[in-house]
Amino acid sequence: MNLFRLLGDLSHLASILILLQKIQSTRSCRGISFKTQALYATVFITRYLDLFYDWVSLYNFTMKVFFIASSCYVLYLMKIKYRPTHDPSIDTFRVEYLLGPCAVLALLFHYKFTIPELLWSFSIFLESVAILPQLFMLQRTGEAETITTHYLAALGAYRALYIPNWIYRYFTEDMVDPIAVTAGIVQTALYLDFFYVYFTKVLQGQKFELPA
Repeated sequence: MNLFRLLGDLSHLASILILLQKIQSTRSCRGISFKTQALYATVFITRYLDLFYDWVSLYNFTMKVFFIASSCYVLYLMKIKYRPTHDPSIDTFRVEYLLGPCAVLALLFHYKFTIPELLWSFSIFLESVAILPQLFMLQRTGEAETITTHYLAALGAYRALYIPNWIYRYFTEDMVDPIAVTAGIVQTALYLDFFYVYFTKVLQGQKFELPA
């Protein structure tokens, strides 16, 4: 594992901890898209099925268990414990427009035609667009709490840091994963507008507000 991969994983870990802190400290899910969280839970469950039969390392095992467990816990908080604080009327993105195409892409682009490999490809494609319901909600409300923007920034940085990781591995290991790289670039590109507002407003001490 190289430094970029480690930093990416830590940024991903930080994003989830920030999200849990936001929900628990405010006792509210306001501003968080349940649909995005459900998509991420789907991503982790379909990607990490190898948890039960392919041992890599304790680090790998621990991270996989954490991501699956934490994503399911977030769904519990949003759907049960703090359900009254979630407003489904603004979380209206049609996720079937993401799930269907990602399933088709997985059938078309994969490395082996086996169930684990198809699910892995599906999870990679789905992760690249899973943030769209959250960004759509931001677009509708036009604003977000500061701690929510920190969560999104850490989540976006996680995948952005994987780009130099892939470049490093290409030059040091002569290895390239076209499916992961393509999906990662798409995922990072979706954050560009958000990062612009985040860096020019939130990090300057201003409230996160999208241009009218």
